Amino acid sequence: MEKIKRVNVLGVGISVLNLNLAEEKLFEAADLSGFQGFVTITGVHGVVESQKDEELKKIHNRSYLSTPDGMPMVWLGKWNGHKDMDRVYGPELMLNVLSSSSKSGHNHYFFGGADGVADDLKEKLTERFKNLSVIGTKCPPFRALTNEEEQDLHNELQEKRPHFFWVGLSTPKQEAFMHDFLEKYPDLTKNWGHGLIMLGVGAAFDFHSGRVKQAPYWIQRSGFEWLYRTSMDPVRLFPRYLRSNFSFLFHIIFQLINLKTYDLEK
Repeated sequence: MEKIKRVNVLGVGISVLNLNLAEEKLFEAADLSGFQGFVTITGVHGVVESQKDEELKKIHNRSYLSTPDGMPMVWLGKWNGHKDMDRVYGPELMLNVLSSSSKSGHNHYFFGGADGVADDLKEKLTERFKNLSVIGTKCPPFRALTNEEEQDLHNELQEKRPHFFWVGLSTPKQEAFMHDFLEKYPDLTKNWGHGLIMLGVGAAFDFHSGRVKQAPYWIQRSGFEWLYRTSMDPVRLFPRYLRSNFSFLFHIIFQLINLKTYDLEK
């Protein structure tokens, strides 16, 4: 497969994508026999977390794709000359892929969320997209999986063989899970006849199951979705976004004026 270019954002390689190209590359990989890879949906929060966690940064850079989830990633891509780069927002990408696969027959597995969320998600989305094939759901414990639980999941995937495995955990937990699981089982898809794509879409599970209200489209495109989400959950999100946004702004200015450089380490 043709490799997608990346924009270096504080040492995190953000894939040069738009929504249509991202969907195209996902189905291309899902149809490739024996392929397995993971996709990170990456915005300001993920990039800032990667400054404190070198392993998380490497995970983003080892991904099949790291999509430009937030508008700042898109603006930086355009700054670097990629005029066709556009936001690839996890919840929107998820709906597009599900809609297309309800016609193509690709299978899905939902992994994540609080108790009952994955099942609610399946119910809502199979009502929305007729003929959508969701062949498994699991709400994992808040802690890391034990070796036995990982092996059980491996065995279930070997039996059901989904094309797309959607992970609804928070950053950086979902990125670490996808990377570590596929690294532990490098031959998972060896005899499947098609590929497996894991996608960490975080809050998409809550949005599409109806548990959390999603920001209007114009807010999503403005670059201020973080402010809308903060208003929905200020106690938890205000400190996080305050730290992330100021830290990102401080560091990206130094990169843009070439006072500091970053390597895309793997």
